[in-house]
Amino acid sequence: MSDGGRIERRVVEALEGLGLAWELIPIDPAYADTAAFCERYAVPLDHSANTIIVASKKAPKQFCACVVGATTRLDVNHTVKRLMDVSRLSFASAEETQALTGMALGGVTVFALPPDLPVYVDASLLTLPWIILGGGSRSSKIKVSPEVFRRIASARIVPGLGVDA
Repeated sequence: MSDGGRIERRVVEALEGLGLAWELIPIDPAYADTAAFCERYAVPLDHSANTIIVASKKAPKQFCACVVGATTRLDVNHTVKRLMDVSRLSFASAEETQALTGMALGGVTVFALPPDLPVYVDASLLTLPWIILGGGSRSSKIKVSPEVFRRIASARIVPGLGVDA
């Protein structure tokens, strides 16, 4: 089984343990990036969210996962810096993200992340009836109620994590 298949299986196992209805949507990997996915599959951009891995710049390197709506940008320089209690940070590289999560950009999801990785979720996402998240690989997405974030042990709901783009 490919790494993507192993990751997807871990994602499914994580979702099954959360007690909510969800849907695994197979997609063409060429359309895994959020804007391309939404356009190709006629999904409203405001119902999609991105899971972004952020890294501190100084050693010892720290990481966190942040989930924000696709129509917002992550407030890295204020909110995330305060949450991580570091002076400088940036988006993790594709290589760092892959090494930490086992997932490629375009497929990163909050499900099946390392258990000690802090997860911060923009509070505005909880107002939606449903949301699309990465499926763990570039060949799937997950449709689920944002209530799922309240059921992830490592997740913290944060007002203002996403700001207007």
